[in-house]
Amino acid sequence: MTDIRTVTTGAQTISVRKDLEIPMRDGVTLVADVYHAPDEKPRPALVALSPYGKELQALALTMPPQQRPSPMWDGCIEAGDIARVVGEGYAHVIGDLRGSGGSGGEHIGNYNAGGVSLGQDAYDVIEWVAAQPWCDGNVGMIGISYYGSMQVLAAAERPPHLKAIFVSGGHYDFYETTYHGGVMWFMPRAAREGRGGDSGWAFTDRIKSRMLQNLPAAEVEARVAERLADPDVQAWPNLVHTLHYPVHHEAWFDIITNDLDGEWYEERNPITVAPNIDVPVWLQIDQGRGWTMDGTIELFQSLRSAHKRLSIGSYPPMQSRPWIEEHDKMFRWYDKWLKGIDNGVDAEPAVEVFVEGSRQVVTAAQWPPKPVEYRELYLRPRRKLSFEPEVFGPEAAAPDGFFQAPLTVTDKVEILSWATEVFTEPVELIGTGAFHLFAAIDQDDTNFILRLWDAAPNGTRQLLTTAYLKASQRELDLERSKPGEPVHPHTRKVPVTPGEIEEYVLRVYPFAATILPGHRVVAELSCDEPLTDEHNSLLPPDAFHLPVGRPVTHTIYRDAQHPSRLVLPFTV
Repeated sequence: MTDIRTVTTGAQTISVRKDLEIPMRDGVTLVADVYHAPDEKPRPALVALSPYGKELQALALTMPPQQRPSPMWDGCIEAGDIARVVGEGYAHVIGDLRGSGGSGGEHIGNYNAGGVSLGQDAYDVIEWVAAQPWCDGNVGMIGISYYGSMQVLAAAERPPHLKAIFVSGGHYDFYETTYHGGVMWFMPRAAREGRGGDSGWAFTDRIKSRMLQNLPAAEVEARVAERLADPDVQAWPNLVHTLHYPVHHEAWFDIITNDLDGEWYEERNPITVAPNIDVPVWLQIDQGRGWTMDGTIELFQSLRSAHKRLSIGSYPPMQSRPWIEEHDKMFRWYDKWLKGIDNGVDAEPAVEVFVEGSRQVVTAAQWPPKPVEYRELYLRPRRKLSFEPEVFGPEAAAPDGFFQAPLTVTDKVEILSWATEVFTEPVELIGTGAFHLFAAIDQDDTNFILRLWDAAPNGTRQLLTTAYLKASQRELDLERSKPGEPVHPHTRKVPVTPGEIEEYVLRVYPFAATILPGHRVVAELSCDEPLTDEHNSLLPPDAFHLPVGRPVTHTIYRDAQHPSRLVLPFTV
């Protein structure tokens, strides 16, 4: 018998149907809680699905939203503002994915890629919800990050009663979720295991490793040995620990043992299945984490839906938890497509972009919203960035350089920087860029991390964008790469010959900013990143990249023969 409760939040009374059992086509049962107004009339429903646990999401009824750097910020409370969803006339359905929380079945690998398709499960949940007496048959979805990825996987299955989706802050390229330019990012560990401000998955003993379940033991042992031989991995205790003891760390173990792109990540990538989606889609992302912005734009370009929207919001990137942002946009979207209200949202421009600096919103029918001309900013002696290239060779324009000791023996991250002259007129940049770097190292691998800053005359600065590249994964996909938009396959490693000058081409993640008069653009280059500064202090504690575990000397060439340069998108 259904457990129906009543809760009060503020002046609002909400009916809660606890632990509803939802049958999947293979006989497994998932569980969900449903929140709606106390009356019994049918209404549209918004479905949220993840492995983070429906009970954690219920904190949205009692916990004020927290912003970073508050220590109470929990990155896994992402299913939306329950009270507002109910107040807007929707039922809010929050379910546990297969193998997690109170749901049955097994969850094998990240996004259950080694088991039943999560899109298939979402299809079954949506169709079950649509048939309930408290639902009028019109279903949408809700939630950010993991919940956002689930929306895309669900919509690609084309459940008949799913009318539209609104996705904020999703992850769509599963390789780029963890490896940025081949450099490992630790935030997915926190989201899975519960670290650095995240509660993590609602684990059960039915969450399994895809590697351990599906591959021969000898192959797994070989993968583990290969990863343990990497000096970067050797220098990070948690990685060594997880590789030796994967039980209860299954999802993170699978990521550690798959540091190259390929079928492992691509077969159920949201971007791979996006062309199947035929319902209206609104994608939203904030600036500050370039890889999520890059993936969001790629997904938008892949969609074939007749009604698709893209909104790029302002910096900083981390939304509050419990998540409450972007609900105004979301309800306008769902009022149109689920309730049939003619509010004009379908007639608005497809793309809107908040431009930092000028703080204006640019609208257009496509991305990028304005024509751009790629211009080059050259690294020059005396730490200058210039529109004019260097005229002297390496003998006269001697290279820059830095030595980075492993962070096991120092706390200092060495950073080289170059800056433009002060701009006298406003300059607008919108789009993706490239960083061509001529460098030699004395090891067979390193990281290259670029961070671009808008430096104000009062000494403050704000991050514009970033770029990352593992030196051994420098190969370019020449068929897909374009000027200002390099693409790396990340499907194999090619060790660097120590002492040899190589041209590394980093993909500069998309951004939108106006450099105001009196400001400078500053480029910072390192192989590790500081844990705290103006940008990183706004992120969760685990939101950093795996440091280089070996001592490396980097020699940076920027002369007439080796024109190290930024290639940036200036609007015209």
